[in-house]
Amino acid sequence: MSGGGDGNRDYGHKAFMRSKSHFTDRITADGRDGWPVEAGRYRLVVSRACPWASRAVISRRLLGLEDALSMAIADPIQDDRSWRFTLDPEGRDPVLGIRFLAEAYERRETGSPGGVSVPAVVDVPSGRLVTNDYQRITLDLATEWSDLHRPGAPDLYPRARRDEIDAVMAEVYEDVNNGVYRAGFANGQDEYEEACAGVFRRLELLASRLAGQRYLVGDTITEADIRLFTTLVRFDAVYHGHFKCNRWKLTENQVLWAYVRDLFQTPGFGDTVDFDHIKRHYYQVHTGINPTRIVPLGPDLSGWLTPHHREELGGRPFGDGTPPGPVHNGEEVPARGRP
Repeated sequence: MSGGGDGNRDYGHKAFMRSKSHFTDRITADGRDGWPVEAGRYRLVVSRACPWASRAVISRRLLGLEDALSMAIADPIQDDRSWRFTLDPEGRDPVLGIRFLAEAYERRETGSPGGVSVPAVVDVPSGRLVTNDYQRITLDLATEWSDLHRPGAPDLYPRARRDEIDAVMAEVYEDVNNGVYRAGFANGQDEYEEACAGVFRRLELLASRLAGQRYLVGDTITEADIRLFTTLVRFDAVYHGHFKCNRWKLTENQVLWAYVRDLFQTPGFGDTVDFDHIKRHYYQVHTGINPTRIVPLGPDLSGWLTPHHREELGGRPFGDGTPPGPVHNGEEVPARGRP
């Protein structure tokens, strides 16, 4: 596995380790890494299956960057060359003109180590990869890209709260975002039990935190909520069964189930989620865990649209801002992927 996104088809027989992003250039307002923020110059490549890429999809939509930063959606099923553009006509991305994301990696560095991962930002004029730094991309979208934000865009990384946001995100990453993978790809009983116990220990602490407040930090949606949401929204569909994180389902935890439904029903979150892509990717690509590649029929998705009552806790989802408008034409999640 490489960087953030599921970069490889399978992960062998060694203990699961998430490699660091190899390409960590930043796209900034002052262009100090040679990549200045510029409307229309870059293309965000994602998979709707991948939780790390989904962070960027949500951030881009909440901030209203659709016209400034175009988006390519890869097929949830990879082949031996990893992420591919088989959802597009003739199997080519219509902007970059390539069949595989690997081609943008090769244009940046021939034979680069670490595999091909999403999210990735590609420089359209040169066709070269700029960054696959999944931990940094969304923070820069929230801060460095501010001149291109829509009117009313929320402040997802408020300066006064950054230390607290960073602390919460670090715990969520270690025990939840990455913890489910460490449980799912464990090759020994002790390794699995330690990771799985850590997942649920952290989820219970988060439930206690969220019992009395609507969002993780402050009274508005921040980057911390985005990062927790992308794991929780996949929990019952793939992590509970496929990754054996099955002490309880998310639907069995009153606080977390209400919290994630609240976010799912908030414009910019649920309207980016494709449960069909999520399930097919995990169950058909991870053949070491699921050699039959059978995709389960469940779980029932109808509960995602039921009342959550979290508004009773107060909070202002977008702070002084406003919700994003309708999903851009061509970026809607197909009906088969929605509740």
